[in-house]
Amino acid sequence: MAAGGEAGARVGDQRFTGENARRVLGRERDPHLFRPIAFRGVTARNRIAVSPMCQYCATDAMPDEWHLVHLGARAQGGAGIVFTEATPSEPRGRVTKHCIGLWNDAQEAQFARIAAFVAGQGAVPAIQIAHAGRKASVHRPWEGTTPLAADEGAWPVIGPTAEPYADGYAAPIPMDDEAIARFLAEIAATTARARRAGYRIVEYHAAHGYLVHSFLSPLSNRRNDGYGGDLKRRARLLLEVVDAIRSEWPDELPLFVRLSCADWIEGGLTIADTIEIARWLKAGGKVDLVDCTSGGLDPRQRIPVHPGYQVPFAEAIRREAGIATGAVGLISAPEHAEDIVANGRADLVFLGRLLLADPHWPLRAANVLKGKASWPLQYERGNIY
Repeated sequence: MAAGGEAGARVGDQRFTGENARRVLGRERDPHLFRPIAFRGVTARNRIAVSPMCQYCATDAMPDEWHLVHLGARAQGGAGIVFTEATPSEPRGRVTKHCIGLWNDAQEAQFARIAAFVAGQGAVPAIQIAHAGRKASVHRPWEGTTPLAADEGAWPVIGPTAEPYADGYAAPIPMDDEAIARFLAEIAATTARARRAGYRIVEYHAAHGYLVHSFLSPLSNRRNDGYGGDLKRRARLLLEVVDAIRSEWPDELPLFVRLSCADWIEGGLTIADTIEIARWLKAGGKVDLVDCTSGGLDPRQRIPVHPGYQVPFAEAIRREAGIATGAVGLISAPEHAEDIVANGRADLVFLGRLLLADPHWPLRAANVLKGKASWPLQYERGNIY
């Protein structure tokens, strides 16, 4: 017994008592996954982010009770940052007729309701702005993700050049300078709406074959003007998107960018290209984190999928470009997520399908790792893990 009759623990020649003894015995730890993290003026309670996941169930691009409950449940479940699904700034930017959008006052009011609830549960409300580009105007995944026909409400799609995404898809209308200027103005307007609605982080989706990714990749961008050619010119639109967002997004609020770090097809983007793009984002001083995913540009891709298969991208960009990164892709074990953050492979872990299946995974992971998590008081009696 230690002085005062308090039980202790001994490790080698060292003796620990009280709080220190509990930590040595493993009854209370400080796992990296559950340490707060700050980006500019925003602090998240842990390193777990709910990845943007399309729900394909909106009417007239309006978020509704489904979206409130879906995102609210993940905030209650203990995530640090909760992202909306991909949110276009104009109707043509939707993947399907059932995707949400943010370009009018009614939508803004609904987004504000969601942001307030998420924040009220202790999570950071975040929004992903996107434009589907040449992959727009298709059926929902459970309906085949095939292009809509004219009598099904198909709309014109846009892209850097006229090459379609795949056989059977509509040829995009190449964007001229006027169309690009209009696109950037729409992004700025949606950013202003997100700010007014109470969101604290914006991410721009420049991955998965969507509009800005199609400008970045040499497989889909065959322009010969200032937006095509070498990597720097192909990245011009992305850098202008960042500027457009920052024109309406305060300096104290963080901006993330999602990049496909490799196209997984010969002649496409490589991790070396993406590191260079990340360096440009870092040098501009306007982007705080790169959300590292991959693929989505070309259906011929061949991806070696396995748990954590995209983590090396996040690790390489963090190391080589000196910018914070998020890791995503088949991360499901608490110990795996902890390893990624603790060993400096990424700053955040983005979880998608896992949190569809289990909104309270962060709370259970905290128990597994013996970390601290904020259980809603209404749910405390369910903390039986």
